[in-house]
Amino acid sequence: MEKFRIMGIDPGTNYMGYGVLEVEGRTVRSVVLGEIDLHKLSDPYAKLRHIFERVGSLIEQYDPREVALESPFFGENVQSMLKLGRAQGVAMAAALSRDRAVFEYAPSRIKQAIAGSGSATKEQVAALVCRTLTVETPPKRLDATDGMAVALCHHYMTSSPLYRALGEERTKGLGGTKKAAKGGSKSWAKFLSEHPEREIK
Repeated sequence: MEKFRIMGIDPGTNYMGYGVLEVEGRTVRSVVLGEIDLHKLSDPYAKLRHIFERVGSLIEQYDPREVALESPFFGENVQSMLKLGRAQGVAMAAALSRDRAVFEYAPSRIKQAIAGSGSATKEQVAALVCRTLTVETPPKRLDATDGMAVALCHHYMTSSPLYRALGEERTKGLGGTKKAAKGGSKSWAKFLSEHPEREIK
């Protein structure tokens, strides 16, 4: 039975949460939860360099096959969005530089996958992540469970029959990529037209 690992990353400019999940058949287990502490670095470029180096070293240490990241959410503070986007991009570049498959998921998609609601709180997501993976000692910061939630979301999405049935028509983050923004609904419509028996009426 194939065994592989998924790394989830919750980008941040003060703390970047991460979690590594090991999958073997239908069994999933937590390998590590943690966060990259950036709040003491005042130079924004020093932060980006630290993110690149730490994410790269974590990938080399835990050897995930795939890396999933939460895509930046749209907020009112443009500067915060730009900083968050840079942090995510550097983490993504670190994974790509080590030849890992990269995926993105919108925040609401992750919450929906874990808690059944796109408006779930960080505390609710953390509690469900710990319960699902039997994490007896929850991490002190919710950034770590947020990172693991991204990994779990990716596992749920890629192991679903619908995801496999869509094949090349699927959108990686189902919200967060150009393909998702332009072709997500068309892909779904095409899938239903080809598989009318799958539609629940």
